[in-house]
Amino acid sequence: MAVAELDLDLDGPDSPDGPVLSFGPALGGPPPGAGDIFALVRLQGRPAATVLGHVRADEDPAEVLTAVFRARKSPYEPPAPAEPVLAAPAPAEPARPATALAAPPRTTVVVATRERAGQLARALDSLLAQDHPDFRVLVVDNAPVTTATRDLVESRYVGRVDYVQEPCPGLAVAHNCGVAAADGTVIAFTDDDVIADPHWLTALTTPFAADPGLGCVTGLILPARLTTSAQILLESHGGFAKGFEPRLYDPASPPADEPLFPFTAGSFGSGANMAFRAEALRAVGGFDPATGTGTPAKGGDDLYAFVRILAAGHRLRYAPEALVWHHHRETWQDLRNQAYGYGAGLTAYLTAILVRRPALLPALLAKLPRGLAHARAITAHRPDPAVESAPGTHGARAHPWPRDLSRLERRGMLYGPLGYLKARVRVRRQARSAALGKPRIRRRAVRGRS
Repeated sequence: MAVAELDLDLDGPDSPDGPVLSFGPALGGPPPGAGDIFALVRLQGRPAATVLGHVRADEDPAEVLTAVFRARKSPYEPPAPAEPVLAAPAPAEPARPATALAAPPRTTVVVATRERAGQLARALDSLLAQDHPDFRVLVVDNAPVTTATRDLVESRYVGRVDYVQEPCPGLAVAHNCGVAAADGTVIAFTDDDVIADPHWLTALTTPFAADPGLGCVTGLILPARLTTSAQILLESHGGFAKGFEPRLYDPASPPADEPLFPFTAGSFGSGANMAFRAEALRAVGGFDPATGTGTPAKGGDDLYAFVRILAAGHRLRYAPEALVWHHHRETWQDLRNQAYGYGAGLTAYLTAILVRRPALLPALLAKLPRGLAHARAITAHRPDPAVESAPGTHGARAHPWPRDLSRLERRGMLYGPLGYLKARVRVRRQARSAALGKPRIRRRAVRGRS
């Protein structure tokens, strides 16, 4: 089963005569003559919703999907204002909203990768097409076993992309390597399996210029392909998206609708689309090297960083206009591994927070009963298969979440603390090897933007 994808702009500056479809680098060619189509709807160029519509061979996809969207938006509404919807009442001195007049700061984009040169090239092409005025792209080649990544950068992106090698495996280690090599005010992170919307980096980094107290910004992640049952299932239950409403999380005014704040870090965003004020990230020690993909902890490096930034008093903003298209895992086994890894990463990052910031233990213990209930809810009760989903969406009724995936997530949650402790042992061994004179990191740079 495959679902075609497209981009539908209802009233953007380039569509004065009505809705216009586009396909872009992530979305492939035109949709088939008939079938299901998953569309991102934009209003005035900003992401507003996703819809799913069935289009017959004799129908205009733009008309069908516009009707589906307007049926969901009853009555049809103009786009939301540019200001974020606050997650809590505004503090005494609210942050200024990002505006088009604020110039995005100098940024380094870090892309950690391991033996996926084909996917990396696709990601780099989209990054080099960004409309941001002042940025640098840095590839971190993590524990490579071949020279494929280095050869790609040196042959195809010489003078445009920087390259650094980190021999110790682990996503957090690779990200810390990127932090050490980065320059500029902001450090942005994305993955080698995404395609960035041309306005992604500008939308992700401009808020830092408008709000000096902002420590982190995350963005919207949508599927680049929906061609397999596993991909459709994941996206039908939310995927990586965190919605289309801007949101500001302020530790000085905890959100009333998130009593577990800030320990529900999964609601803030994901590592494939995040940026940090460089000074703030370095001040909290960067990412915990015993977390993340490629370690026994299996994940949690991004969640750890979100909580550390908030615990240090910085604000975190979710900006849905900062969009990347993510290539979801394709097979059922991939999805099983992902479910287990997410569960492990959740409790691994909580363990990391308590090990490295014991002062947060009282706050966590006070919220632990509700936290356990929340953890059970997010793994056991995806949208109820018995409840009819909204028209025009990938509904849970058609794609119920398998119970074995929920069980795998819970098993991962039980394993997470042990995985983190195993990873810490490995990090210590690597540190001892480095202290004995063995080189921990070898760098070879290809200079890029200045």
